[in-house]
Amino acid sequence: MWKNTKGGSTVILCDASPLVCLVNKKDPNHQRCLTVLPSLSEPLVTTWPCFTEAMYLLYRYAGWPGQQELWDYIAEQLLIIHISNESEQRRMQELMFQYRDTPMDLADASLVAAAETLNQQQIFTLDSDFYIYRLFGNVPFEIVP
Repeated sequence: MWKNTKGGSTVILCDASPLVCLVNKKDPNHQRCLTVLPSLSEPLVTTWPCFTEAMYLLYRYAGWPGQQELWDYIAEQLLIIHISNESEQRRMQELMFQYRDTPMDLADASLVAAAETLNQQQIFTLDSDFYIYRLFGNVPFEIVP
């Protein structure tokens, strides 16, 4: 578990992959994700589809204790969940159609739509597909780490 040391006013979007790595100490990317955290503004922002994916994977890797740790991130406001509105949901569908050959899953589409809504280019992810995805059709993401 990490602690909020920056208290920044900006946010960074967070995919499921780093959430899983932060909790699962056996993951090969655990230390890499932990090392980058002090440079990120908190709270991290994720979406319900990403949170769901992380919970599913954490149960497989760490059981309920891993899931509880992720819930603790929410309770301590280290992680907040962005709630999509109806226009974002339509945008997710458009994005999944646009990137259907990649393919884009719902979690990734939710992050791209949230990034457009929040006007955020920076994303904490280990998913290489975010090097392909574009905001507003032509703006690349800034990938962390």
